[in-house]
Amino acid sequence: MYKPGDVVLAKIQFTDTFEIKIRPALVLFEEYGNVTVAGITSNTEMKGISLTKKDGAVKDCVIKLNYIFTISESMIYKQLFHLSREKKIAVFDNLHEKLGKLIE
Repeated sequence: MYKPGDVVLAKIQFTDTFEIKIRPALVLFEEYGNVTVAGITSNTEMKGISLTKKDGAVKDCVIKLNYIFTISESMIYKQLFHLSREKKIAVFDNLHEKLGKLIE
């Protein structure tokens, strides 16, 4: 069972191909064995929430909140680390801002 804020290593399908690779992802929530995650990239030029070695990442990277999808819990290999409360609040605030446009 994975918790919101866990950074995991999982099988991730890329949006521009059918290729599946093992990549880090942020767990947003889990229900009935389905885990909704946000992709993480090492391309620090991309827009998103930054993660550093201080946060627990192997190298500097970015949580891509424009790349959210659901995977089976069986596609997760392991938990890498858990976000600090500060980073979880930054993710929540950013998602709240994006989703708030639904009711505008």
